[in-house]
Amino acid sequence: MSDGGGGIHLLCLTASSGVPLYCRSRGTSRQLPFSVIGSLNGVHMFGSNQDVLLAGTNTENANVVWRVFSDSVTLIVLSLYESATDVYLNKLLENVFSAMVLVVGLEDLVNIKNVERLKRDLRACYKLIDSFLEMPERTGDLTQCVDCVLVQDGSVLQDCLDTFTQAAQSNFGCIMMSGKVVVATEKWWRLAPQDVMMLAWLVASLVPCTSRDYPVYLPQGSPTVPHRLLTFLLVPGVEVCILCGPVPSLQEVERELVERFWKPLAEPLKACLRMQVRSFPASVPLDRGIMGLLLINREQSKCLYTVQANPSEDAARQAHYEEFQAGFTHHAVQCYTVSEDHKCYGLQTGQHQLFILFRSEVPTFALRNIATKTLLVFTKEWAF
Repeated sequence: MSDGGGGIHLLCLTASSGVPLYCRSRGTSRQLPFSVIGSLNGVHMFGSNQDVLLAGTNTENANVVWRVFSDSVTLIVLSLYESATDVYLNKLLENVFSAMVLVVGLEDLVNIKNVERLKRDLRACYKLIDSFLEMPERTGDLTQCVDCVLVQDGSVLQDCLDTFTQAAQSNFGCIMMSGKVVVATEKWWRLAPQDVMMLAWLVASLVPCTSRDYPVYLPQGSPTVPHRLLTFLLVPGVEVCILCGPVPSLQEVERELVERFWKPLAEPLKACLRMQVRSFPASVPLDRGIMGLLLINREQSKCLYTVQANPSEDAARQAHYEEFQAGFTHHAVQCYTVSEDHKCYGLQTGQHQLFILFRSEVPTFALRNIATKTLLVFTKEWAF
């Protein structure tokens, strides 16, 4: 199954009959032959008939993982990337199925009555699914937390969002930029972490437009009953999103509320775009030896992530991008790793997890002190 250097293939089939529903790929222009698709599904079905669960296998240059969801849909991922672990691939399949539920609902996936119609409906998932196959500068797919950005005028935007959401007869709203949440209402944070993460990835995957009224099923909170996701473009690259029921209408909110609430805040909204690369203001003091970091607030299921902690000095960041995104494999309160060209340090408290990618020249004995100070900056001064 060699593919000359890398690639990933995702297959979706009906669990009962093995009928292909779709096939998506990344990193390769070559589609898997139907014979290979049939063999991958056939060996899994044969094992199931013998009461054997085939979860995954490895070859010299490929890694294959199988998962059956709700006894109705089989997802198979074949990866030709050496860095793709079973943990990552299983998480990928979970996210893909959640994406399918988000767009078409669980009922149509569990009770498949018309395969051809389901195939057509699933086309609406393709861009969202493809985003999970790519390597975006977000980590929510692995952490199951929503990616966030910190901004200087966060309190101003928060107050406006709260009153705007209430005026739109909802309690669930957020401001989003490139799939990252800037601020959100209290009820938005009370949604299931996976639902919040999936909504953010969905909005990021959609074609930009002035406004939209998009039906969504929440994979954890409401997998069979749809809600309406209303989004409005405030400035290019920044959207406000509302989760609501049958009312109000999209036109009503757009005509009566959007300009009235958000036009006075045009400058703070435009300032959000400056956080796109670093995810937090340049005024946040960071040690110059830090190349990247991932900070997770486990209580609110949100995370702050960047591989450009010091953008002007990060010429080598891309070399460590995939490695850092793969994360630590340890579960200790504190841990570190050292290699020839970089160092990593992990720190865990009751509410937070912090993972830092350091330059190799930073003394190993200084890693703990820098990590502790960095955590205090974000949790105390910025209340993340």
